[in-house]
Amino acid sequence: MSEIDPQASSSKPATLLFVDDEPNILSALRRLFRPYGYKIHTAEGGTLGLELLEREPVDLVISDMRMPNMDGAQFLEQVRQKWPDTMRILLTGYADVSSTIAAINKGEIFRYVSKPWNDDDIVLLVKQALDLKNLEQEKRRLEELTLRQNEELMELNASLEAKVLERTQEVRQTMGFLELANKKLKDSFITSLKVFSNLIELRERSLAGHSRRVADLARNLARRMNLSDGEVNDVFAAALLHDIGKIGLPDKVLTRPFVTLAGEDRDLVIRHSATGEAALMGLEQLYGAAKLIRAHHERWDGMGFPDGLSGLAIPMGARILALANDYDALQIGTLLSKRLTQSEAVAFIVEGRGKRYDPQVVDVFAPMMGAGSDVIAEMSVKSPQLKAGMILSRDLVTPEGVMLLSRDFVLTDIIIEQVHSFERSSGRALTLHIRTGKGE
Repeated sequence: MSEIDPQASSSKPATLLFVDDEPNILSALRRLFRPYGYKIHTAEGGTLGLELLEREPVDLVISDMRMPNMDGAQFLEQVRQKWPDTMRILLTGYADVSSTIAAINKGEIFRYVSKPWNDDDIVLLVKQALDLKNLEQEKRRLEELTLRQNEELMELNASLEAKVLERTQEVRQTMGFLELANKKLKDSFITSLKVFSNLIELRERSLAGHSRRVADLARNLARRMNLSDGEVNDVFAAALLHDIGKIGLPDKVLTRPFVTLAGEDRDLVIRHSATGEAALMGLEQLYGAAKLIRAHHERWDGMGFPDGLSGLAIPMGARILALANDYDALQIGTLLSKRLTQSEAVAFIVEGRGKRYDPQVVDVFAPMMGAGSDVIAEMSVKSPQLKAGMILSRDLVTPEGVMLLSRDFVLTDIIIEQVHSFERSSGRALTLHIRTGKGE
């Protein structure tokens, strides 16, 4: 078994409930999770599972999909309605795609796991689900605490300075919790950062996956530019958390492209990189990343913010992060007033060489994306046009924000049929983006 310690983040053992009509599956799950110190219950069917939940508090449920009388989707839907704080995971076979989609929509499950499962993967998945549950509970506690503090502050001082201090204190309190969690999750440090970076993205569907994509590209660029391991780690961490300073911004500001902002809204966004640095400076292991977050909106020509740095005065990691962030923002529509295709975004970056972006970084980025030789291109297709062997150029995401297939996935006849099945069951036609050129 791996070195995962699922109980490391909590002094009180979590309670798990396994629901399946096959006793051998229940026994296998019990044997797998018993060494980790969880309190474990089992139920041979949905009805018995609901009865147990009426009697016992449960942190997480793992349910099979195919069961008589009440299937997994129906069972998890009732769990969501009666015990919404209980995390929900579904065990399903490859043939149960439509049923799995129903469980995702009705039961709002955390994840689904295909049988037969990989022991290490399912143990890690349970740990991540419980960590997320703890983070959400702590977030609610902090929000309630902040609300009470805000009321006291408003009685004492209603000035703008007090409101700014109030927002900064909220961010510092949140980051204080992240520091505590970080000490307890030493072996899962990057996982913790990824979970936290998703909190801001949960507020706006178009941002889903933005930090992860920026982090992956920035890390690849840093490695190709021969930065040290420590510098690469700082770039990766900074990319995951580069928008942490936006956690207190109004929703209307998050959803509008930067070029369309003006007045106070524009000032709020301009301050977010400095706010992000301030929030992270208390964490010794994120000190380097915090410096990069402050400078990731500086420009090579000195026209950026917040300090107006130019050229080599900008930290190398920040120059890398600026390019990676803009490349993704161009494609999701948060930088310009319209979304660009992948090839258009590459062309925008190349055109900004020596103006917005460090020429050295652009010269490494361009060959990665095929610019100047076989430029990466894509086309939008509907499902009837799909053929085995096609490669996705973007993640395939439902209108609700659920990712079905990841970028660079190679389509097969079986997967294409599953796409058709999803469209039939959901009543929605999907648009997929397919690579038409070569690239790394």
